[in-house]
Amino acid sequence: MADPIHQFQIVKVVDLPDVTIPGVGVVDLAITNSHIAMTLAFAVIVGFLAMVTSRPQVVPGRLQAAGESMFGMIDGLTDSIIGHEGRKYFPFVFTLFTLILAMNILGMFLTFTATSQLAVTVTFAIITFGLVLVVGFAKNGLGFFKLFWPMGAPLLLRPIVGAIEFVSFLLRPVTLALRLFGNMLGGHVALKIFAGFVVSLGALAVGGGMGLLALPVAALSMGMVIALTALEFLVAFLQAFVFAVLACIYLNDVVNLDHAH
Repeated sequence: MADPIHQFQIVKVVDLPDVTIPGVGVVDLAITNSHIAMTLAFAVIVGFLAMVTSRPQVVPGRLQAAGESMFGMIDGLTDSIIGHEGRKYFPFVFTLFTLILAMNILGMFLTFTATSQLAVTVTFAIITFGLVLVVGFAKNGLGFFKLFWPMGAPLLLRPIVGAIEFVSFLLRPVTLALRLFGNMLGGHVALKIFAGFVVSLGALAVGGGMGLLALPVAALSMGMVIALTALEFLVAFLQAFVFAVLACIYLNDVVNLDHAH
């Protein structure tokens, strides 16, 4: 339990028989702590939105005000970044934001954080990147490749700048996935380490004698745990918001391709 990495281990909660799918192979259908964390996040979102929209009032209460603020924030985000077509992509960006936020926040209360798993963040990144490609080709056809031919650069430099833009474009899902994964993993590891210091040094002080010298260090570690916990709640929101912002920016690149180039 003192291992700071132990909290990220995927554990089977309900073991179910494996299923063999032709062309795919053996699929393990066991329910794990990761499945439970993601399902719980989905249930919390659905429940929250159902309560917000079930009895709308002219003068909103706290719950309705929180829901409307979240809705307005993402609506304003898509509108300001993508423009007049942003409303089309609002459902996708709002879903991304709420799912990631719910997983991040619930990870502060549960023993498992879904977004600390690279497989989860990579899935979000691939879905986002896939939508960008679909929208890019559907809206622009082969003109999509103008994204890698910067008209504002000198003619001789365009191939070089275009190659850099192409590599940067391919790295977008990687950076999306790693940014969210790294922030959630690192924060929880730091919390676990400082919490371990509190327990270990506190146990040392219980023995009395020279062990009492550990009390000030234990108190300092406890202060760090409190500070890091507050910071992690902020990071949980910021990482969901940053993911939504980047999704809007990437969509804007292909939606307004002709205007930008």
